[in-house]
Amino acid sequence: MSGKKGQWSSKLGFILASAGAAIGLGAIWKLPYVTGQSGGGAFFLIFVLFTLLIGLPMLLSEYVLGRGTQSEAITAYKKIAPSKPGWAWIGRMGVLGCFLLLTFYSVVGGWIFIYSGLGVAGAVIDPAIDSAELFGKIIGTPWITLVGLALFTLTNVLIISLGVQNGIEKANKWMMPLLFIMFIVLVMRAVTLDGAMEGVKFFLWPDFSNITGKALLEALGQSFFGLAVGFSCLVTYSSYLKKDVSLPNSAGSVVLLTVLVSFLAGLAIFPVVFAFDLEPAAGPGLLFMVLPTAFSQMPFGEVFLAMFLLLFLFATLTSSFSLYEIIVAAMMENSQRSRPMWTLLLGVVVFIAAIPAALSSSVLSDVTIFEKSIFDATDFLVSNLMLPLGNLFIAIFIAYVVDKEIVKRELLMGSKMGQGYYSTYRMLMLVIVPIVILVVFINMLLQY
Repeated sequence: MSGKKGQWSSKLGFILASAGAAIGLGAIWKLPYVTGQSGGGAFFLIFVLFTLLIGLPMLLSEYVLGRGTQSEAITAYKKIAPSKPGWAWIGRMGVLGCFLLLTFYSVVGGWIFIYSGLGVAGAVIDPAIDSAELFGKIIGTPWITLVGLALFTLTNVLIISLGVQNGIEKANKWMMPLLFIMFIVLVMRAVTLDGAMEGVKFFLWPDFSNITGKALLEALGQSFFGLAVGFSCLVTYSSYLKKDVSLPNSAGSVVLLTVLVSFLAGLAIFPVVFAFDLEPAAGPGLLFMVLPTAFSQMPFGEVFLAMFLLLFLFATLTSSFSLYEIIVAAMMENSQRSRPMWTLLLGVVVFIAAIPAALSSSVLSDVTIFEKSIFDATDFLVSNLMLPLGNLFIAIFIAYVVDKEIVKRELLMGSKMGQGYYSTYRMLMLVIVPIVILVVFINMLLQY
């Protein structure tokens, strides 16, 4: 394949890029604190079940659409069901969702950039500085948040402008192995702390007494957020995939890596939290306020904290690459302008659009939307409304609109899987997946 259309150089490159898209803020930042707030092991178990029964079929569906059409998100829906062009709005909603997601995701990425620099310099752990005070200062100082936002945006622009193979694939081939190595080192240190086993028990021992309707909603949302499905990012990624690659094997590998990273994140965080008698339900500030306090109390704490922050930065970047790519690929379709030009333009627009969310903890703290800050309102719109709706529409489209023979052919092409695998997938997509998404979504609306 030549011209503007890129292609992964290998199956491994695609799997690492897909896993990188999935493994980000969801697995390392959001899952630990949501698990802590929802009672631990039971929530994690439900999250894994949702990931296998709902997330995996949705991941396969996006792969079928992308690899089957060899097109970016918007065009893919037109090509696979040419007589029903209105369904292309799923792709358009995905592009819009990715853009809106970037306007607050990049803000958190900027915080992590600042923290990573301070961590490497040994300036996060300081007896004279309270962790909560440091976090408040970083998110509450306009120029600091804007510098972080600019650094995070610039890094994405540089990588995406290099293309699929030379940019995204190469970055993921370096970042993902390093992420796993650092995780394993951190887990080994965490579980050997005195009192760490209480944290392991909290994370892995199911206690269903704390599971509520809200917890089920969080678990399903975490599954979608954790696999990066619902916004058609992986439609675009899989459009660069060769026809001889097994979609079931690729999707299974991505799900396995995502669950593994989520598992390692829990083992790296909860033993530390319990070893130092901290609060596991600390909320979004868990990584920024609680963990620095814990690391400060252990030998070589500065080194381990710096390693954790770099790991966090790598994971956040690999996820943001997929958000940028779906938008850039859509803009490049039928355009004579170059990838670097479109990427730079997108970076500038994202930076400007993210400024209100970046300043929502400082000069715009009094501005609220439905009693939420600009940052929280954007997060709610994207994560709680657009993401489940995107998954619901994709599920209906793939199950009831696309010719089932096309789906079957694409799903099994290059794979050793047979009719039984396809029949299971089809049953899940026809009944289980849309019903579960709809029930959980309606339950969420009733709560608000």
